[in-house]
Order: sequence, then C-alpha cells, then structure tokens
Amino acid sequence: MFFVLVTASGAERECSSCAARAFIADSEAYWNQASWEDDDDEPGAAGCPCGSEEFEAAVAFSLGTDGSVRWVTVGLRCTKDGFCGIYADWKIDYGPTDHLLTMA
Repeated sequence: MFFVLVTASGAERECSSCAARAFIADSEAYWNQASWEDDDDEPGAAGCPCGSEEFEAAVAFSLGTDGSVRWVTVGLRCTKDGFCGIYADWKIDYGPTDHLLTMA
C-alpha cells in the first residue's frame, strides 16, 4: 500500500509500511521546479473522496505498433473504501522506452 504524489507529468509512490519512495516510469526526470512551472502543477497528495490517502497502485503502459511505450497511466484503489480512479497519465514522446516497463 502506498501514499502517492502526482503531477501532470509524473508520480512518486511511498510505501505506507516502510516509507521507501520510488518514482513511477520516467517521473524523476520531470520532478523539478522548472517542470512544475511549465505544467502549472506542483506535486500533490493523491486523495480519495472518502478522505483517505492510502492506496493500492497499478501502472499501465500503452504501446505503439512498434512496441514502444506511448502513454503511462497510474491507477489507484483506496484501501479504505475501494474507490478506483486514474490519478495521473502522461504521454511519452521519445525513444527508446523499454526501460520504462520495469519502472512501475
């Protein structure tokens, strides 16, 4: 289970048990003040309508016809009431992208 920070161009998860943190896909490359000013979107804690901020997380990758990653989508399920939603998604417009598939 995780607490998750999201922006328009990425996400970072924190384990609710051990507090270990990890960026999802290529988020770390865009996790800086310059990117937030461009997106007008500083990181914020993902929250459920019930008020909880603890989630189970899933990452989906949309692939192009050549097998390269084109989109990354982060879905979260609230551990308190089961509410599910997409909390972040962003386009990947560079290559190669194979490394992203192991960075969930």
